Amino acid sequence: MQTQTQSGFAVSSKASVPAAKPHRSKLAVAWLACLLGIFGAQWWYLGRRRAWMVTAFSCFMIVLAQLYPSWWENPPFLMLLIPITAGFTEALIFALKPDDQFDLKYNPASGRVTKTGWGPVILAIFTTLLSGIVVTGGISIAVIYVYTSMGWLNGLVL
Repeated sequence: MQTQTQSGFAVSSKASVPAAKPHRSKLAVAWLACLLGIFGAQWWYLGRRRAWMVTAFSCFMIVLAQLYPSWWENPPFLMLLIPITAGFTEALIFALKPDDQFDLKYNPASGRVTKTGWGPVILAIFTTLLSGIVVTGGISIAVIYVYTSMGWLNGLVL
């Protein structure tokens, strides 16, 4: 509310109160890291400054991968293993971090306390299974690509 003073200047009658920071969910950031970590979605959610770099890198590698005849057998596609692995690793770190430590680092002025139950534990189990499949498969594709490129599989009959 504004009131008019005798000098004609408007003065606010409300004291300026600093806005509370939004409360970030530990479970949400862990899910984002698990499912969309390749694009750094968890960094965007947490408000990190250089989140755009991870997103730009992944998008650039996906565009470059389209230039090759087989999308799974090319260096740009294999470079995507780096942000994928980082996303899975961060998902595990966020899911298994104690609630009070998470709040201390990411919710210092939110005014709320994080209380998680079994959700992060189930997410950590899911992330471990999914990352085992995806990262092992990616490493296998990378090894086959390198071995084929080097000619080490020539003459091999399976």
